[in-house]
Amino acid sequence: MKFTFTEKKVQITDELRDYAEKKIGKLDRFFKNESEAFVTFTVERGRYIAEVTIKNNGMFHRVSEVTSDMQASVDSAVAAIERQIRKHKTKLEKRLRDGVLDREFAPSVKHDVPEDEEPDFKIVRTKMFTVKPMTPEEAVLQMNLLEHEFFVFKNQSHDDAFTVVYKRKKGDYGLIEAT
Repeated sequence: MKFTFTEKKVQITDELRDYAEKKIGKLDRFFKNESEAFVTFTVERGRYIAEVTIKNNGMFHRVSEVTSDMQASVDSAVAAIERQIRKHKTKLEKRLRDGVLDREFAPSVKHDVPEDEEPDFKIVRTKMFTVKPMTPEEAVLQMNLLEHEFFVFKNQSHDDAFTVVYKRKKGDYGLIEAT
């Protein structure tokens, strides 16, 4: 497992970094391929926050835990993400289709504005991600794993058309399909 550590408003020790690598590294047994772990440590008003995001085969598992001790936050985050991985991996493999977690996808989305053209608006953040073919049910699970309000994917049910699934205010989900 590859690790990327980020520190916000805190300087972590090598012992804490090793502790986090050891604890989070145990989650690698759930994945067949090499995975990446992004760990963010933050201190805000005396609260210690550990956010762990694990990427494997285009699937993301994210959890954020807040306690009064950074090691306790790491322990709690590992336990929560393990529950999340077990729950969603079982659901994906049994309910949706076989081999959903085995495939790997490489295409990426990129949009550049030519230098001579100045846009009328200011883009403050750009994200690049892989648009993966999946069913709407898989997209809803992935959106919930990331704790996002919407998720873009290629809909296998409709000839890999670009589709957006989103969470509605009433708690149910909506689907926007390109024609």
